[in-house]
Amino acid sequence: MQQKDRTLPILVWMTGLTLVLNVHILAQVIRNPVVEKIAEGFSFVEGPLWIDELGLLFSDIPENRIYLYSTDSVVSIYLDPSGNSNGLALDHERKLLLAQHGNRQLARKEDNNTITSLASHYDGMRLNSPNDLTVKSDGSVFFTDPPYGINTDQEELGFSGIYRLDPAGNLKLLDKSLARPNGIVFSPDEKILYVNDSETRKIYQWDVMNDSTITNRQLFGFMSPPGNADGMKVDEEGFLYVTGPIGVWIFDSDGTPFDTIPVPGQTTNCGWGDKDGSTLYVTSGSALYRIRDKNQ
Repeated sequence: MQQKDRTLPILVWMTGLTLVLNVHILAQVIRNPVVEKIAEGFSFVEGPLWIDELGLLFSDIPENRIYLYSTDSVVSIYLDPSGNSNGLALDHERKLLLAQHGNRQLARKEDNNTITSLASHYDGMRLNSPNDLTVKSDGSVFFTDPPYGINTDQEELGFSGIYRLDPAGNLKLLDKSLARPNGIVFSPDEKILYVNDSETRKIYQWDVMNDSTITNRQLFGFMSPPGNADGMKVDEEGFLYVTGPIGVWIFDSDGTPFDTIPVPGQTTNCGWGDKDGSTLYVTSGSALYRIRDKNQ
């Protein structure tokens, strides 16, 4: 594994926005990023998820589909309808989990292609519009539930929550302090949960207590240009990759913004892929991109 380069970034002004220019790419995988568009012509894509035996799955929310970008670079429809899925993940049985806007639930795709609802209500009221999710090593699913995808008069809860669904199917509200919780991910040791507040472009962190409770909310990082914070992932060394204004922002584990990788369009989410996990796939607007180190 390559060692972290501790060189600090240089901040410059460009068109009124503070950008972090690349002095050195500090992540262990991508030091010299090459951004490549690999598929386009979709409506609005989200939730990239790599599966070794298949390739990359990703959601097209308005089209109500999940597409597959196969290991031989062919795009095909994987699931139609998808419940207007957004974030995707695999559970411990390697079954596909879906955060569904249209069906307003967290769901699971079974081996026979039927869809099982895992969580659709809290305290007797419908969830807003589950957005993104992450699976903990104990099998529990943590997910965000902003009201994107529904109208104001459809909201029943009156807040946007961060939830934990335990392996037994019990749903617990962990936090409701953010206006639009969106991207969600754990630190590599799962002791910290990161969630961003989309429209404020602020990233928060919580300590994870007893595997089921989060506490000690703190501001982790902030993206200054106009736009929205969206999906995010972490790498093995604890660097956080957040999609937002400009493209993909890279933060160190202390919240320092070390680098920004520009990606065209409205970047929505990212995910590690390829069998060696060295490629970062990015959904952005109507297209799918991948970011590799130029020496790969």
